[in-house]
Amino acid sequence: MSRPASQSIIDRRWLVLWVTCVGAFMSPLDFSAVSVALPDMGREVHLSFSQALWVQAGYLLTYTLMLVPSGRAADQLGRLRVWRTGVAVFAITSLLTGASFDGSWLLVARSLQGIGAGMLTGTATALVSTVFPPGERGRAIGINVMAVYLGLSTGPLIGGLLVSSLGWRWVFFVNVPVAVVTLAVARPLFDPARRIGRIAIDLVGAALLTVGLGCLLTALTFGEPWGWSSGRVVTLFAIAAVALVGFVVAELRVPDPLLDLSLFRRNRVFAAANAAALLNYTAMFASIALTAIALQISAGLSPIQTGAVLIVQPAVMVALSPFAGRLSDRIGSRFLCTGGMLLVALGLALLALIPDGMPLLHVVPALVAIGLGMAMFSSPNTSAAMNATPSAALGVAAGVLTTMRSLGQSMSIAVLGAITAAHLGAAGGRVLLGGAVSGASAQAYLDGYRVAMAVGAVIAVLGALVSMTRGAAGASVVATVSARQPATDA
Repeated sequence: MSRPASQSIIDRRWLVLWVTCVGAFMSPLDFSAVSVALPDMGREVHLSFSQALWVQAGYLLTYTLMLVPSGRAADQLGRLRVWRTGVAVFAITSLLTGASFDGSWLLVARSLQGIGAGMLTGTATALVSTVFPPGERGRAIGINVMAVYLGLSTGPLIGGLLVSSLGWRWVFFVNVPVAVVTLAVARPLFDPARRIGRIAIDLVGAALLTVGLGCLLTALTFGEPWGWSSGRVVTLFAIAAVALVGFVVAELRVPDPLLDLSLFRRNRVFAAANAAALLNYTAMFASIALTAIALQISAGLSPIQTGAVLIVQPAVMVALSPFAGRLSDRIGSRFLCTGGMLLVALGLALLALIPDGMPLLHVVPALVAIGLGMAMFSSPNTSAAMNATPSAALGVAAGVLTTMRSLGQSMSIAVLGAITAAHLGAAGGRVLLGGAVSGASAQAYLDGYRVAMAVGAVIAVLGALVSMTRGAAGASVVATVSARQPATDA
């Protein structure tokens, strides 16, 4: 007699974790590796400056827009099914991107690749949360988070090796065999039996969320080169505000919403975890790119030397994320996340006080503090959000949390980048995009960089305060979600 499907997937939970870690590694690795390949890519397919910006922006845009809808679809149709579809889409579009013969083809294929990345990333956390009970969930999510950081940190190195040995197209082609092997290994897995019911499609909510987030992310991404006060940036922000307010109103009224807002209104843990994630990534994400520029134009380091210094931060995050996740299973997330945010604030404050010349004895401890803080924050915060979510809504909850991370990253680049470039005038955009600078501009950049890091430290402290509102350590609160949400998983 065969075992129930739900029992089978839970028995194979370590296999589920392994295959989702491959997906969690692939997407950020691809993003960071493309940054290295972009110059060669631009020369071969004749990208304009605007098109070069859209290679990454288009990917991030479609990636972010897919997170919540794919999470909702996973809750209704099956999380493994949507995850497998995402891996397949990512592989096919990687092949199309690598085969690009002109800029237009490349931009379309790259944007479609973001759809696949959003599908596989948006469901990975939900899958892990489905098969691991709350007492083991933190450790499992910590391993999954480790895979994300490993992809981000090794992407430039792997991308550089591929570009120098095989050409830029292999930055995309390499995804295909990895995806095929992953799907083959995951073949024995199948979704738990779900209750048969009507599949709800909230077209109004999906449309409003797409317009709102799309306009917001575009304005944040191109505010610097287009000008923050330009008509198109102001218009995009206005449309985003109207659409997102309309989305909230619509979700409160439709019978089967894309996002049940009771996850926020009735669940302090979930609301605080998402708000803290938004503030966390807004505070620190831009510090990576801005510090890389500062080390080169102020400390005189080469790109390779700069990469060797910056690898300290993700190395700490990779090493300690599983430990932090496991610790959160025992003591809860409140003090770990709060302490992690305070460590991020400390690291950013040290960078804000950096002397001229950026001595490494000052930079490296700051990066270690940020890396340690991120390790303490990320997996415990994710575990807390998922533990506070009913089983039927794990997919959409994971999508919302990942959307907060993406929005925070975009806001960080926009806000802290604008502050850094404020003293540079018309040269600001060129400096942030890696252009040559004079000695006076280098000093002006460093002055702006210090202010930006100070602002980031303040935002991190605000995030720590938000983390404290989630409730007592070890608390696990499950939201009272409307019976409209179908229970799809055991």
